[in-house]
This record gives sequence, C-alpha cells and structure tokens, in this order.
Amino acid sequence: MKKLNRGVAIVGAGMSKFGAFPGRATRDLFVDAFTEMQGSVDKGVDVNDIEAIFIGNYSSDLFEGQGHTAPFMTDAVGLTPRPATRCEDACASSSAALRSGIMAIASGMYDMVLVGGIEKMTDLPTSEVTDTLATASDALYDVPAGYTFPGFYASIATAYMDKYGATPESWMSVGIKNHNSGSLNPKAQFGQRIIDIMADKKKGAEKKGKPIPTWADEMEFMHDPRANLIIAWPMRLFDCSPVSDGAATLLLVSEDIAKNFSDNAMYILGSGQASDVTLRYRSDLTTLSSAKAAAQQAYEQAGVTPQDIKVAEVHDCFTVAEVVATEDLGFFKAGQGFEAAEEGITSLRGPRPINSSGGLKSKGHPVGASGAGQVVEVWKQMRGEAGERQLEGDIDIGLTHNVGGTGESCFVHIFGRK
Repeated sequence: MKKLNRGVAIVGAGMSKFGAFPGRATRDLFVDAFTEMQGSVDKGVDVNDIEAIFIGNYSSDLFEGQGHTAPFMTDAVGLTPRPATRCEDACASSSAALRSGIMAIASGMYDMVLVGGIEKMTDLPTSEVTDTLATASDALYDVPAGYTFPGFYASIATAYMDKYGATPESWMSVGIKNHNSGSLNPKAQFGQRIIDIMADKKKGAEKKGKPIPTWADEMEFMHDPRANLIIAWPMRLFDCSPVSDGAATLLLVSEDIAKNFSDNAMYILGSGQASDVTLRYRSDLTTLSSAKAAAQQAYEQAGVTPQDIKVAEVHDCFTVAEVVATEDLGFFKAGQGFEAAEEGITSLRGPRPINSSGGLKSKGHPVGASGAGQVVEVWKQMRGEAGERQLEGDIDIGLTHNVGGTGESCFVHIFGRK
C-alpha cells in the first residue's frame, strides 16, 4: 500500500444520540452531531474554514423520500456554498465518506473537510425498512429467492456453526456483552444490560396482572422464544441490531496544521477498502474476503499488526458478524472468535475488548451514520473521554471495521497518536 501523500488528522468528533426520534428530521440530528463536534475541538475552530463536506448516507431517498441530502445537511449547519458530496456504500456509507475526506486532504486539494454520516430509518414501518435494506442485496437473484439480511446472516451463522462447532449460545454471549457495554454509553439506543431488560419485563408483567416470568439468568431469558423471538434461526431478536436514527460528524485537517486545533489529535495511520462477490458466489460463508483485504491494506499502510490494536469497533449488524470480523481482522484464528466471546476475552474488561460503545447491536445502527459513529468511539477512547466504559491502559492505536451489505464492500481504518 502506498503511504498518504500528506498526513491527515481528526481534530473534532461528535454524534447525536442514536435511537428513534419521531418528529425530528435528519438535519436536526446532523446539527446535534455537528454542534458536539465543534465543542470537541480543544483549541477551537472557525467552521467557516471548512472547505468541503462528505456525507455518508445509504438511502434517505427510500427512508424519507428525500434525495440530494448532502447539500441539505450543509445548509443546516450554515456551510453553503461549499461543495457537498453524498457517499453511498450501504451500511459502510460514512466510512466511504471518511475515506473520501482522507483522500481529499492527502491529495492537497483541501486542508480542512467535514465528514458526516446520517440516516433516519424509523419513520417507516418495519416491513418497509426491511424492503429498503434489501436494496443493498442482489436484486436480480437474492431478493427473488426470498433472502433478507437476517436470512443472510443466519446462513453465515449456520455455516460457521457447522464448520467450527459454535452454538446459538455463542451468538447470545455476544449480545449480552454488547448490551453490558452499551449500558455505559449515554448515546446508545439500547443503554440497558440484558439483566435490566429482564427486570423491566418482570415489572411490566406484574403491573398488568400477568404471570411474572421466572428466568434464572440472562441465558434462560435469551432462550425464551416469547422474550427473544427467532427472526431467522439461529438469529433471534437480541442477535439483531435495531432500526435506528442518528448522525455523526468528524473534522479532518492536514497533519501540518493539526497542532493549531489540538495537542491530542487522532491521526489516520491506515485506510483500506475492498469489495467482494455476492453471497451466492462465495465458497466459504464463514469469512468476508473484503474484510481481510481491507484489513491487510490498512495494516500495511499503518505499519502495525493486529496485536498493536488497543480499541476496535467492528461491524456487528448481527452477533455472528462480530465474531467473523474478529477473525478476519486477525485478532483470533479462524474458528476461535466464538470461543473468545464466550470466555469474556472480548468483553469491556477482557484482554481484547471489542465494541466498547455497545456496537451496532446496543448503540444502534442508523446505517449511513454507523461508520462515523464507530470513529467517534475510538476518538473518545484514545483521548480518555469514554467515561465508565473507558478501556484500561494506554489506548494509542485504534481500528474501525465497517461492512456494506454482506461484505460486498468493507472499509478498515486505523488511527493513532503522534
């Protein structure tokens, strides 16, 4: 991989709360994220110095009936007439925007750009959300065959179980872990541990005069088909990321001016992007070749190895996706990722913490904003600003892994301090 012609730094980052916000427009959430980003710049910033805007968005056209979203976001934060570009790569759209922003600065065209990610999904009923997301799969073959994304990832999960001996409990352990982390994230859509959700359901049953559930522990709750419905076996409700609204923003500048804004900037060490064939052409469903290729590019450009990564936000649209990602990224050997999750190795206080934010599973998955939201978590962890979920030790190198579709596209970014 070639090195960047010019270094790029992130000097500000912000995000809205992720969740369901009836009555609020996408641009309202974008303003929330933009305002927080402004306040995060240590030495202050004149936003009028921003020269271009790159916005990741998957499908405002179908979710909201609104296309041409980038200039509308630009107008909402008072940055017209600067050039504004929308980037689309399914659930990896804002990682595509980040990579575009990196290349824009590295090329020398700009010194400061704004990168954002937006999506508002909850205004549609679930069936229409499913149809909209299905447009990220192969409309000629996959959709007519009846596949939806829960079905795709259920196929990945069953193939993995058959090959490596994982069980449905393996995926459940990932969901429990990520809800534990998400409970410490004030921006998370589901900021509750599974045990807290159990308690709420018991109280609700008692209040309604219904029989009170007698789950002994989280695993018994996760096995209850009334509380944790099977969506596409072995993927159950708590294996699936939610339908979400949200926005995230990042302020990128050239390395030579980064110190003007912060003495604690986060620098781009490596950027990788790769694509893959659709699921039906793959000889092995237990790995994403695009993730492996993107990771190899990013590691090579950054000059680091998987063992150097201290904080990692990976794409867990479904619990099985996190396990596959940890193997594709080289954190664990093939077939060992599920054991690491079961043994607590990837938990917040484990030796290899994954998704300290709660991941897409608990934090939320407003698809166009998810990649940028991952970077916000790495930003907070590397600056020691993650509060109760702050990781232990010197968090000096971080990574984000963001997948579009079922891996037809993938981006891996590596960040560090200088």
